[in-house]
Amino acid sequence: MTFKNPKAKEFHVDGTKIPDVNFDAGDSWAGLMPISGDPDETRKLFFWFWPTTNASNKNDFLFWTNGGPGCSSLEGFLQENGPISWSWGQSEPTPNPFAWTQLANVVWVEQPVGTGFSQGTPSITNDDELAAQAMGFLEQFLNVFEELKGSDFWVSGESYAGFYVPYIANWIYEHPGLEVNLKGIWIADPSLSWGLVQQEIPALRFAQAHADLFPFNATFWAQLQNISDACGYTDYLDKFVTYPPAGQLPLPAGATFNNVTRAVGVSADCRMHSPIQREVSILNPAFDVYRVSDTWPTLWSVIGFPESTQQFVYFNRTDVQNAIHAPHINWETCSSGSVYSNGTGGPGRDTSVASTLSVLPNVIEKSVRTVVVHGLADFILVAEGTRIAIQNMTWNGLQGFQTPIEPDSFTVDNMGTFGTMHQERGLTFVEFSFSGHMTPQFVPWAAFQTIAFLLGKRPSPSTT
Repeated sequence: MTFKNPKAKEFHVDGTKIPDVNFDAGDSWAGLMPISGDPDETRKLFFWFWPTTNASNKNDFLFWTNGGPGCSSLEGFLQENGPISWSWGQSEPTPNPFAWTQLANVVWVEQPVGTGFSQGTPSITNDDELAAQAMGFLEQFLNVFEELKGSDFWVSGESYAGFYVPYIANWIYEHPGLEVNLKGIWIADPSLSWGLVQQEIPALRFAQAHADLFPFNATFWAQLQNISDACGYTDYLDKFVTYPPAGQLPLPAGATFNNVTRAVGVSADCRMHSPIQREVSILNPAFDVYRVSDTWPTLWSVIGFPESTQQFVYFNRTDVQNAIHAPHINWETCSSGSVYSNGTGGPGRDTSVASTLSVLPNVIEKSVRTVVVHGLADFILVAEGTRIAIQNMTWNGLQGFQTPIEPDSFTVDNMGTFGTMHQERGLTFVEFSFSGHMTPQFVPWAAFQTIAFLLGKRPSPSTT
């Protein structure tokens, strides 16, 4: 792919000169792009754009963001779905056989402001404002890389991108003018509801289902069961998560409700997720909430996530920063500061309503395809909690899935059964076996099939 605009040359990255990459990775473009056309704009997002390696996919353009809030999309690039793979325990980078660039042109964007190499002072208080800034970035990006205008466009991400991605897509749908054709979204292990729903309610059932990895003594199990019973968690999924739902799902006894902010929380004596995580970390010093099957020894990670045991952090090296036109700053995988403002210049928290209760239904209804995937070994956000969130969401005229999610309903080509899959009214939901929180990292072959389906490259995410 070539670009006529001379400004594009300022962002060009030579694929033979990326430090420690001992193969020609191909041409790419990276650097800082402002979020508006204001010549005095100080807020800039860092991006790394890679063209597709398959010319037949040149009209597809995919946007990727990690979550956090404030976690770098370069994590996704290097350890999940980019053309260069340097995952946990790898001695050196290698070509990624499951790179999403085989399917589309892909841009990895560190957003919002305050994330990774991105520059400027965070000023957003909610995700409508985040989406407006992301759209401003894309407008500036397309002015430089104008050959991408008119592309079919897809927005993807993971974790807190369960907020980011639906809000970005909704903003684009509701504010026409971006010179691409938004077609749909893909979100993995997403934040879709309150922590009560995706952590507390399903936590004990998760630990019980993985008792070999949570080998608590009988006394602690009894304590957990008492909390679960008293707080209304024990029979919640069996009683209320039905197909179809009987109505809006109720809050359990352990819930708290803020009449001012409308936020749902959990009472201190009904916390289940943190005590389980704390106690299992004593029994397994290498316990990883992102993938509960991890055991000792802890694998090193070249970007220092989730553990920093190596001599250097790759994107903190000056030679790497020079190669990708990044500023010479102390790069962090996840920002140590807030990427939201309190509205008066100080750090704040996201005031947005969870996407299943706000913008996601509209996005599903306006999209060709919407895909939600979840790793079954993820404990930071639990798959059964995502099921609760979906069953409490109304889209295309009905609440939740109308028929049950069948076991063993998702298969991977040449592998066989790999989890579950369910599709209704424009929404595809897939649960992956063997996977924790970062599905393109842990089961890249399974994630690849689902993103190929999103992009219309295969008729089903599952083997047909």
